[in-house]
Amino acid sequence: MKTDILAFGAHPDDVELGCGGTIAKMVSEGKKCVVVDLTRGELGTRGTDETRKVEAADAAKILGLSARENLGMKDGFLVNSEEYQMRIVKMIRKYRPEIVLANAIDDRHPDHAKGAKLVSDACFLSGLRKIETVLEGEAQEVWRPKHVFHYIQWKDIKPEFVIDISEFLDKKIASCMAYKTQFYDPTSKEPETPITTKDFYESLTYRAQDLGRLSGVAYAEGFTSERLISLKNFDGIVW
Repeated sequence: MKTDILAFGAHPDDVELGCGGTIAKMVSEGKKCVVVDLTRGELGTRGTDETRKVEAADAAKILGLSARENLGMKDGFLVNSEEYQMRIVKMIRKYRPEIVLANAIDDRHPDHAKGAKLVSDACFLSGLRKIETVLEGEAQEVWRPKHVFHYIQWKDIKPEFVIDISEFLDKKIASCMAYKTQFYDPTSKEPETPITTKDFYESLTYRAQDLGRLSGVAYAEGFTSERLISLKNFDGIVW
């Protein structure tokens, strides 16, 4: 499947939290978007890997994803190993994206920064012809994405650009709240975590609103880039 955007998350819900509004917007514009979760999030305080699987499928429907996969890596113990790199290379060559979105380059959860580096390295390796991969019995062709961008998560990283998600904030929040076991639920009897608080739920709005304030729109999501971005012209810039 040739896709436009391939988004990776160390855990199910990372993509929704970091760039769910952008994904929803791109889908509305006719772009094919696929999400690949590296782990099942099995170490999460609330819920189980099985509930996360159902929640991830529900979130995928809300965002309108073309496909979603899980690589079954070990939650909490991501390593930048050849084995894990090759699993990601196979996904990149399978979906052949123009743009890859990956975890924040630095964050509270160590898996996020590890996932960011792991995906970044795999994007480079995926373009090397002497690295041969086979998926479902067929040899894969090499592929290297044009861009690798990193979304922002817990830490307040200064973005290098933002995407206007003013018309898609509600869909972003809905995709996040599809993870019913993970986020704010005043009726839950399970232990509270930093992401189950009411403040964290409200931060989905006020952080997007603040980036929007700084960039002249209602709501925005921020990204960092691995290389300098060049513009053909000034079309598409919000004035």
